Amino acid sequence: MQSRNKVFDDISQLMTNAMGVAQGAREEAETAMKSMIDRWLADRDFVTREEFDAVRAMAQKAREENEALKARIDALEAASK
Repeated sequence: MQSRNKVFDDISQLMTNAMGVAQGAREEAETAMKSMIDRWLADRDFVTREEFDAVRAMAQKAREENEALKARIDALEAASK
């Protein structure tokens, strides 16, 4: 009976080792995929959220200034008539 337990112990150890190898391979594949995606994104001309928000704020301010200038021009034109 001792030899039978030894076989089960060996199979159990083999399965444990195989699971460890599979886990390591999965982590390595995830790291490689994340690295590849990061490189792909870095090669694109994407802007960060902060840059986008800054440009949007500048555009909003420019629109407001244009509306104010248009109102002044309209008032000057009305006064000169």
